[in-house]
Amino acid sequence: MYSHGSESLIKQAREIQESELQKFHSRLVKLLQGKDLGHEAVDSLQRLHLILSATKYTRTLPPELQKRLQSLLSSPAEQFQVLSSAVLREALPLSGQEANYNQENFTQLNSHAAALLLSQAGSRADVSSLCAHLLRSLDSRQSEGTANSLTHSLPILNSVLTHSPECLTADHVTLLSKKLVDWLRYASITQGGGAPSGGFFTGPRSRQPVPIAELDGTVSGDFFTVLCVGQSFTEDQWMNVYTFSMLRHWLLTYHSVSNGNSTADTANRLQLSLSHSFSNDDRSEVDGSVVSMVSATSSSSRLLPPKERLREKAFQYCQRLIEQSDRKAHKRTDTDLQKACLVEAVCILDCVCGEDASLVFRTFPCIKALFGRLSSDLSFARVLLPIAQFYLNHGEMAAVDCESVWTLVFGRFPAELFNDPFLAHEFLRFLRLNLESLQLRVPQYSHSFPNLLKFLAWGSPAVVDDFVDLLPSLVTAGTAVELLHTLLDLPCLSATLVLQVRSTCLPISEPGGRGLLSLDAFRNQSFRGLFLFLLRGEAGSGDTIDRLSTLHELLAETADWPRVVQCAQTVPMLLHIYFDTVIAVADEKLLAHLVQAMLERSSLLLNIPKYNKEIQRVFSCYLLRMCKLHPSLVVDQSHELLEFAGATAKVYSKEEVYTHVVWVLGEYLSASCDSRCSVRLITSCFETLEAVLFEITSSAPPPGADCPVPRVVTSLMSALAKLASRSHDLIPRVSLFLSKLRTVTRGGPVAWCSDEEDLVAIVTRGEELWSLLKAPGVAQSVLTPPPPVTTPQWHRDSNVAMPLRLRALTNLTHSQ
Repeated sequence: MYSHGSESLIKQAREIQESELQKFHSRLVKLLQGKDLGHEAVDSLQRLHLILSATKYTRTLPPELQKRLQSLLSSPAEQFQVLSSAVLREALPLSGQEANYNQENFTQLNSHAAALLLSQAGSRADVSSLCAHLLRSLDSRQSEGTANSLTHSLPILNSVLTHSPECLTADHVTLLSKKLVDWLRYASITQGGGAPSGGFFTGPRSRQPVPIAELDGTVSGDFFTVLCVGQSFTEDQWMNVYTFSMLRHWLLTYHSVSNGNSTADTANRLQLSLSHSFSNDDRSEVDGSVVSMVSATSSSSRLLPPKERLREKAFQYCQRLIEQSDRKAHKRTDTDLQKACLVEAVCILDCVCGEDASLVFRTFPCIKALFGRLSSDLSFARVLLPIAQFYLNHGEMAAVDCESVWTLVFGRFPAELFNDPFLAHEFLRFLRLNLESLQLRVPQYSHSFPNLLKFLAWGSPAVVDDFVDLLPSLVTAGTAVELLHTLLDLPCLSATLVLQVRSTCLPISEPGGRGLLSLDAFRNQSFRGLFLFLLRGEAGSGDTIDRLSTLHELLAETADWPRVVQCAQTVPMLLHIYFDTVIAVADEKLLAHLVQAMLERSSLLLNIPKYNKEIQRVFSCYLLRMCKLHPSLVVDQSHELLEFAGATAKVYSKEEVYTHVVWVLGEYLSASCDSRCSVRLITSCFETLEAVLFEITSSAPPPGADCPVPRVVTSLMSALAKLASRSHDLIPRVSLFLSKLRTVTRGGPVAWCSDEEDLVAIVTRGEELWSLLKAPGVAQSVLTPPPPVTTPQWHRDSNVAMPLRLRALTNLTHSQ
């Protein structure tokens, strides 16, 4: 696991003597007393960290060294912050010992100091105490010397909220909600620093405050937001940005806090400094700022409880962001920032409307206008998804027509943006999170699978897990057959999407080179209908197309394209999920259609060798399951099954499916399974299988084909014997064939079986069947046993001694 040199260093660190370690500590203390710390200090700290971490025992550090390491946590060089925090975490006191680190020990709180504080928290009370320290720092003035820790305290509280929300008390929530309101709505509206007023006498006293600006360069006429720009920002403006970044998380999770520690005295004490700000003025009561344009809607909002007031201010903040996003940004990065803020703003509005239903009617006009403005530009697709989420959550309450939203989401998004990996991830995540609501409220969802599967056809490995969850919800009685065909055609769809992308970037003809035949076919109007069917946007235009074989010929050269091969590898797994879902919900009529589709499509697949074999294996498995659950399917589909079984070519090309078709005919074509099964039907089936068996055992295989596998031959013989046992008039015919088979094989090798062991196994099976058919009554009991024999319940039958014996054995084993 480690190199020889690394193992040597670890061994030295573990075996260091205590006296040598104390000397090293002393040298390090002297080294850290210097003003300029260089490479030697870095190397020494790295060595100390190795010594402490190389052993499972906790080593203690001298108090003077601990003090020096704590001071390094406030070093301007982050490398020393990282090393000192790592060393102190390795030297944390054992359980039951007093910790020496708290927030008062650090002159500046940063993420590395916070990591140390959090790592020493051994209980919920410790984390709650840390939260109290952090909240006191947030509620302090700049003049008290803690302003530098503000930008780190809020992210730390956010981390605590993420991992252990129960450590925050109701008092913490009240205080933090009020501070978030102040930062959101009452941040400074002037830039940090200031600009000189001009003239000869220019100094600090003559600098004039410069107002913040909008992204289009105009002076901001409203309160500060994350979309305001300037040369520099004040502390409270940075806190405004941090507050917005954690606002949605706070709104979603502050309900999980503890209510047990809340007291009226504590609440009153925490409210004493609520009017404090980060400068000497009180921005909650600011008189000359433009803040009052929206914030002064009425003084009633200040009378609301903290949570409700935070929701109201969050609503106003997001409304302003949406207004700002309509401005023309001068920089490309600012345009991306607008999109990101729109996503967050719509998500926050969704949260506040979920908590307060009265806000839905105030929010919808803004959301509806935003959708109308962005819906024609697919570059805003990742913004439109949260808008769709808002419509899904609140559209029913507001009685809003959502048709245009779902037409865009399930229509244009997959059709035009299937090759955008980020949108694919977010779109499929949206579907997974809202699966139940989409099934109940959005009729377009279940009919949009031809479009949705384009994400899978293009980027199979990245999204296959999503479709494992989504596929069962797409299976309905009305679309099951078409969905089966669509899944089988996924490799063709993958190839078509590649051709669609290439057709837009490659020339129609390549001088001096050979173009792709499939690309030429894609551009050919005579084949356009085939490709348009694969690229259709919704179900209902037909289960499949008539010229599938032609389509497969046109796409033959795409069979080894990596994207097509990857797509083909996911289809068998999805088919298993599909059939498991269908079998659980479908009736016999639908299953009959599926049996027909399986028999038809087993010969109509894109020529990818491994793909074809896997599909046939899946078909075989579920053909047996369907017929076992509903044996009457064999009689209902007897014509199709006999047509398939009577094609000798299937023996050589579709042996997997063919073997199972023969087996279900022999197993379930019986009056005990379906009263409609007549002697005439049994005889017809017998004659069909007899002809195939005689043909493959009397001649060599066709040119280019291998000998039939032994399982096909034995399945045919067993099926004939089963059918003969149900219609005794057929016994002499099958007995004659089996006796001839034994006679022929005694003469030496045969053309239809090249392996001697396989031939012996076939002959042995024929002799067993021949012996059984000599006693027709016995043959029927053995080859077609009644249900009590195949599914015994002796352990439950009170009329036999088996239950008593089982109970006696159970008592004996339990007593031991």
